[in-house]
Amino acid sequence: MRIGLLTEGGYPYVTGEARLWCDRLVRGLEQHEFDLFALARSAHQEQAGWIELPPQVQRVRTAPLWYADDDGVSYGRRQRRRFTEHFEELAAAVCAGEPAGGAEDVADRFGSALYGLAELARDEGGLAVALRSETAVRALERACRAPGALRAAHQARVPDLLAVAGMLEQALRPLSLDWYEEDGEDGSGGLGAVDLCHAASGGSAALPGLLARHFFGVPLLVTEYGVQLRAHYLGTASEPASGPARALAAAFHGRLATEVYRQAALITPGNTHARRWQEKCGAERAKLRTVYPGMAAGRFAEVGEAGEHLADPDTLVWVGRIEPAKDLIALLHAFAEVRKEEPKARLRIVGAPAQGPEAAAYLAHCRALAAQLFPDEAEDVHAVGDNPVSFEEIGSPEVPELADAYASGGVVVLSSVVEGFPISLVEAMFCGRATVSTDVGAVVEVIGGTGLVVPPRNPRALADACVALLRDPERRDRLGAAARARALELFTVEQNIAAFHGIYLEIVSHCPVRREALDEDGEPLLFANPAESHVPGRWTAAKSAGSAAPRFGQWLAGRKGAKDGPSWASGDGRHGAGGGGAGDGSGDGSGAGPAGEPVAVGSGASEGEA
Repeated sequence: MRIGLLTEGGYPYVTGEARLWCDRLVRGLEQHEFDLFALARSAHQEQAGWIELPPQVQRVRTAPLWYADDDGVSYGRRQRRRFTEHFEELAAAVCAGEPAGGAEDVADRFGSALYGLAELARDEGGLAVALRSETAVRALERACRAPGALRAAHQARVPDLLAVAGMLEQALRPLSLDWYEEDGEDGSGGLGAVDLCHAASGGSAALPGLLARHFFGVPLLVTEYGVQLRAHYLGTASEPASGPARALAAAFHGRLATEVYRQAALITPGNTHARRWQEKCGAERAKLRTVYPGMAAGRFAEVGEAGEHLADPDTLVWVGRIEPAKDLIALLHAFAEVRKEEPKARLRIVGAPAQGPEAAAYLAHCRALAAQLFPDEAEDVHAVGDNPVSFEEIGSPEVPELADAYASGGVVVLSSVVEGFPISLVEAMFCGRATVSTDVGAVVEVIGGTGLVVPPRNPRALADACVALLRDPERRDRLGAAARARALELFTVEQNIAAFHGIYLEIVSHCPVRREALDEDGEPLLFANPAESHVPGRWTAAKSAGSAAPRFGQWLAGRKGAKDGPSWASGDGRHGAGGGGAGDGSGDGSGAGPAGEPVAVGSGASEGEA
């Protein structure tokens, strides 16, 4: 099978998101061929170079998103009219408020305009000049002033329109790429030559997959461990752009997410938290397959098998990136309460500040607070010695490896107020550590009853839970053992690879790409496709007389009652599909229903990041 892996700002570059997950997936599925189509976010990323690629990667094609590639294409009158027609339709769909024809009507208009622009770019050349033209800005202004448009759109002024037009030009750059062809003359190959497109995230990374489906009928698989639409909302909250500009940008990304989910053959969220976002954006439940992140458990094996023998049972450990979202302020206040009841308790904060001056200032504030809360116990809170609180980094003499951080304490604490998939919590589970966590993101789904969970921003509750485990070593051992067993069942790389291998075969078997077979001279090859290939549905006989072969959508919807599905999708827990969590969107840790069964698979986050 030939897989087109679509990435944005990550694999195969040395730096970026989803690098580890994509690399493990490609290396684990060595029986398949992979073509990489990578969008670069910055010049620094391109200059950093690629990681060493395995032999199953046949081709790599890259394109920058950090600057507009002006190919000098200037449209004539007919091409400008064609561009204006499609862009006006796109702008109207983005600016639409409560549509009279319903959300489905707006989604159809958005998709039609998007593919119209893509066909124009394919026929006449790039869209960069046209999308930055005055024609585009005026079309956007008319859409904002139209009756029934968003309230925020009515308030948009010229600077807002220019900012939104620039955002649309950047977001739609993948439409102008030269990736949309079958095998090229130089053997480079395009998305028309693959059997399946796998987008490693939503948003811009999935746009080439949408066009491959539109032009060639290539099925699209979308994996999201962090929903791009949610990341956009969180990212724009701190931007200086005006309210109307942010609202229109959010509307565009929402329409794009809806179109991606509509056209995808299957969608694999990494947890129920991401799954709910996708359902809110219109993803059909029958297409959703919860696939848990996969991590390398071997690096934590020694600590996990040793149990608590290597740990100081009176020490609390926090591991992660030091930034405001982790709420170390509440953790320090909670630890002050812990010390009142357990004077021997210690707290080790292991991590480095996230990038940016705000994170560095936050770390300095945390250090100052620690010195203020424990003034009489140590003069230098930066050292380990006899101080109750220490700030350390991986690679220091005290913590040479990541596993050593978890081995240094009896209880691991997570105090975040915002969290997606808690990587540090899974690492603690691999190490067999009991955990105390705040109820944010996918925390409850991950621990599944193997740790204590308290409300966020509640230092008193956090302190009480920590004291309860510090005073009860037998309970710590039971929770730690259960946590390690759960992590090994659901969150390993092996589960990841096995799950995606089955998903690839499932999609291709029900959505094959119909290509015309040609001989060496380029002429159609007679009888290359058997007559059965033109019959819709399955080739196997129906179970009962008169039953029709279902189409792919009907087959997906009927999976919940099927009994003859593949063993890895049966939800019996033998391959990480059961016993673990939120496949039905409820997050109750029950077994996996086929319409949304959780299957353990790869993570888009780097290990060691919280």
